[in-house]
Amino acid sequence: MSEWRLGVVGSPIEHSLSPALHEAGLLAYGLSGHSEKVEVGAGETARLRSLLGSSFDALSVTMPLKGDALEVADHVEPSARECGSANSLLLRDGEIHANSTDGEGFIAALRAEWNLNVDGAHVVVLGAGGAASAIVSALVHAGVSSIALHGRSEERVNSLVARYPNVVDHMVIYRPVELIVNTIPVGSRIATAAVMQGVTHDTAAVDIAYEPRETEWMSQHLALGCRVVNGLPMLAHQAAAQMRWWWGGDLTGADLLEVIR
Repeated sequence: MSEWRLGVVGSPIEHSLSPALHEAGLLAYGLSGHSEKVEVGAGETARLRSLLGSSFDALSVTMPLKGDALEVADHVEPSARECGSANSLLLRDGEIHANSTDGEGFIAALRAEWNLNVDGAHVVVLGAGGAASAIVSALVHAGVSSIALHGRSEERVNSLVARYPNVVDHMVIYRPVELIVNTIPVGSRIATAAVMQGVTHDTAAVDIAYEPRETEWMSQHLALGCRVVNGLPMLAHQAAAQMRWWWGGDLTGADLLEVIR
């Protein structure tokens, strides 16, 4: 392809750093192209489908469209089918392919930032949307012992609990939490005065939000002495996995992280 037309879709989209990552990826692969942001709301599946081909060759997909992305796809990769969400779309031979690299990117970020192995870990995940579903799936496959899932959507929580035997919808108080992950959009969070029971200074805390760079939730866990990181490493690593799916090669999240951090 002479020039790649890349973009990121979702709502709100103004804060997205995906175009910067796309531009860095194009440079790393020696490809020509450009990337732009497009505001697309939930349920606008017809518009989302029309963007592929008419305006774009590949798209990054963010909230609230990760479920809608599956609906427009002609072909769905196993990882996206399992977690019920997609963050990557690619037009190939006139057909739309969907994939999820959120989970892969999350696990890669844990390893790169902290050399953290989650095998046997007890985990808490806050939220039950598309990103949470991908992260839960990746954590289960990485060998965690248990995941306590706390989400506002009873339907989504029940779906994940039914899918995996070691995912539960309640906190097992007597177990220390080795990893806690916040996937709730910043604008939808309810202020809390303290960290969750079971979280200690030994807990690793990940907030997948990256705007602001340090959220109130992160500050609370930092004050307790936890290791804390925002969503920038996951963003870079999932983008690298996405581009490997688009173009092959061996691009890594570390190659992209310096562009946005």
